[in-house]
Amino acid sequence: MSRETEDDAYADFVATAWPRHLRTATLIAGDRYRGEELLQDCLVKLYVRWRRMRTDDPHAYLRRMLVNNQISWWRRRRRELLIAEPPDGPSGGAAGPEAADELYRALRELPLRQRAVVVLRHFEDLTEKDTAAVLGCSVGTVKSQHSRAMARLRTVLARNPSGDEDPSGGPAGNHAPYQPKNRSKNQERVTR
Repeated sequence: MSRETEDDAYADFVATAWPRHLRTATLIAGDRYRGEELLQDCLVKLYVRWRRMRTDDPHAYLRRMLVNNQISWWRRRRRELLIAEPPDGPSGGAAGPEAADELYRALRELPLRQRAVVVLRHFEDLTEKDTAAVLGCSVGTVKSQHSRAMARLRTVLARNPSGDEDPSGGPAGNHAPYQPKNRSKNQERVTR
């Protein structure tokens, strides 16, 4: 294959991959601008490797690069910057963008691995096995990270924005622990 043909193939790949992977990069990075930067960096690195790449699925390769580069960036910073409000939020609008902003803020509160699992599982529609392959961990790790992330997201999204009172009348965060209604005899013996 000639260099021009390979460059054309790469240009076609970038044209189809940009919108799809920009969403993933933005969600993993927690910020649109950082997501664009992350995706651009990965596409440059991918271009350098394009001729030698030995994979049938360059999209999977790029997803893996996005996750690995975000983890590397985060490790260099050694902390995650969490802010209450995005610096340039939308003005007004319908409930749709507000709900999306609330979800993005909740995603930014998750640790990086949990955020990556949620993004890959729910926004990229990958299976647990594929997510484990992208992250380089076991399926069990994906399951546990996903479970913890979903519990955290439920907590964050259920919070009252003002933080003073819960709609049930009590102070926010003072909920009775969940008690299953149907217990087996073994469970009853253990809890007594």
